[in-house]
Amino acid sequence: MDIVDPARRSRMMAAIRGKNTKPEMLVRRFLHAHGFRFRLHRTDLPGKPDIVLPRLRTCIFVHGCFWHRHPGCRYAVLPKTRAEFWAAKLEGNVGRDRRAVEALRNAGWTVFIIWECELRGSDTALLNLLQALREPPPPARGVRPDERHDERPSMAPSTSTTQG
Repeated sequence: MDIVDPARRSRMMAAIRGKNTKPEMLVRRFLHAHGFRFRLHRTDLPGKPDIVLPRLRTCIFVHGCFWHRHPGCRYAVLPKTRAEFWAAKLEGNVGRDRRAVEALRNAGWTVFIIWECELRGSDTALLNLLQALREPPPPARGVRPDERHDERPSMAPSTSTTQG
């Protein structure tokens, strides 16, 4: 049972932003302070990544735990009212995320997912991201160094900021 009327709930949900969220701004400020320059919400890339580091061919998604269904997270709880509607909507988000990450990786991009809950009260996720971005890519086997692709460690959509 919802504690507010449907019209008010609708207004509240409509006010939730998709861009420039607090978690996204935190990651952007951190990267900028460490010397990284990036592009935002590139519409020419699948999924419109929140942060794109073109020189590193790296995309970063800053996902809200509720909207993107962070597995095992206490913030990814399905609402009790209109549960069927929310289940379908949120599963659609997860499917769209999965397709976008796969398309980016197939196009040679490294993809990182940072979850909203990982940014609460700890810099661990940001420090792990920084370390992964600064590590040189491992050399590919059987390919001369000047011919190799940039294969950096990346995270799967359902993992945290550690290597996937």
